[in-house]
Amino acid sequence: MLTVPAGAAETAEAGASDTAAAAAGPNFKAPYPCGQRWTYSHHSAEVRRALDFVRADGGTTNGTPALASAAGTATRHSQPSGAGNYISIDHGGGWKTYYFHLGSYSVASGQFVNQGQQIGTTGSSGNSSGPHLHYEQLLNGVGQNIVINGGGLPYPGSYNQHYLTSDNGCGGGGGTSFMTWGTGVSVRADARLDAAIITRLAGPTNVHVLCQKQGDTVNAEGYTNNWWSKLRDQGGFMSNIYIDHPAAQLPGVPIC
Repeated sequence: MLTVPAGAAETAEAGASDTAAAAAGPNFKAPYPCGQRWTYSHHSAEVRRALDFVRADGGTTNGTPALASAAGTATRHSQPSGAGNYISIDHGGGWKTYYFHLGSYSVASGQFVNQGQQIGTTGSSGNSSGPHLHYEQLLNGVGQNIVINGGGLPYPGSYNQHYLTSDNGCGGGGGTSFMTWGTGVSVRADARLDAAIITRLAGPTNVHVLCQKQGDTVNAEGYTNNWWSKLRDQGGFMSNIYIDHPAAQLPGVPIC
C-alpha cells in the first residue's frame, strides 16, 4: 500500500478500462524479466487500479530488474513518504505506466526505452512493507484495469491466488540463439550445481536462451563463470561457461 504521489496522476478516480480505448493501447507485457513467474494482489485501499507483484518462482524479489512493459519515454520521480523511487513511462496516446518502490534507477529522465528494457530494480523504497513492484496502467490520468498481452488480470485480495509468467524481453517468441560446446553438459532445474538435472546435451548444440541469471560458480577448461542461461527448448538452466561466446554475461540477453 502507498500514498498516491502528488502530481503523479491527474485524478484519483479509480476507473475501469474502456473497451474501445484499451483496444487502441500498447500491447503491454509483464513488468519483469522473461520466464519469471510472479504472483500479485490488489489492496482495496488503493485509489487507482494498481497491482503489487512479488516473485513466486523461488527467486528473490528484491533486486530483480523492473522492465518497461511497453516502449515510451521514462521519467524518474521520488516520494520518500509514499511511492519511494519510481518511474513513469509515457507511451503516447494518453497511456502511461507507473513502477513504484524501486530499489534503484537504470535509466535517466527523458530517456526513450524499448519494451523489455530494464528501467530499475525492484525494491521497497518509500511507504512499503517489503520488496514488491507496484504497477499501474493509466489512460488520460485514470487508472485502468491492468491488461497484459491483451488479457485482463484478476484483482485478488492476497498473493498466491493468481500467477503470471513473463514473456517480456524473450525476443521473437524464441530467445537468442547460441551454440554450446562440450559433451554431456547438464541442464538443471535452477542455476545451482545441486539442482535436479533435467537433461544433458550430448555434444555441441544450438540452443535458444530466454534469459540469464547469476548462480553457482562453474569451472571448466581453465575458465570460471557464475552466469547461467535459461534454455527455451530444454526447459532448464545451463552454465554460461558452456556457451560458445567469450563474454561471461551474454550480450543482448535479459536478466531472469
